Amino acid sequence: MKHLHLSLGLAGALWCASGAALAQPVVSYTRNGAPFADVRDDLKTAIESRGFVVDYQAQIGSMLERTGKDVGSAKPLYVDAQSLQFCSAQLSRRMMEADTANVVMCPFTLVVYTTVARPQQVVVAYRRPVRQGGSAASHAALRELDKLLDALAREAVGRK
Repeated sequence: MKHLHLSLGLAGALWCASGAALAQPVVSYTRNGAPFADVRDDLKTAIESRGFVVDYQAQIGSMLERTGKDVGSAKPLYVDAQSLQFCSAQLSRRMMEADTANVVMCPFTLVVYTTVARPQQVVVAYRRPVRQGGSAASHAALRELDKLLDALAREAVGRK
């Protein structure tokens, strides 16, 4: 019985520790007073200046505006909201060689948006690439991806 309590206690501690790491699953940075298009273009430039190609640019805000009445809510949410998707052959290879399940991390995505509630504030955000379990090599590759996404988001809002 003593071992069971110790094991449950250890499992609980590990669960809490992993929860702390996941406490910030979305990272966002803001830039006030800049036009949306400028921040979006700065993000695209930051991506391309590192040799990556933006494969897809989703028009999320336009889609929500276009389909709102079809789903029973035409409430405006965004002035504009877009996602930019890209990949890194080198980093993707390293991530997937470490753990083939890391394929879920591709493509890499950053979003840029301005809300109706705060039209002077442009937000650049990304989902933190975190997975429970896996090897040390997998965690190292995901940390590298997190650092890359963070650097790109910071650069787009002028925080280097």
